[in-house]
Amino acid sequence: MSDQNAPLPASGPRPEPVDDGSEGGGRRASKGVWVRAFIYVIGFHIFAGLVMLLFYVGGTNHH
Repeated sequence: MSDQNAPLPASGPRPEPVDDGSEGGGRRASKGVWVRAFIYVIGFHIFAGLVMLLFYVGGTNHH
């Protein structure tokens, strides 16, 4: 029998994912997730700022 299909041990160091050049492989995918999360956080703050500005402008013109 071959040990190529043997399961990984439950504890111990995990091997680093291999970057095979595909879109979803290796470290590039992890970096892409962080970049996307950063863009979403910045976008949400801009949206929240615009909503607060609308409430401020609407509140100052209210009689």
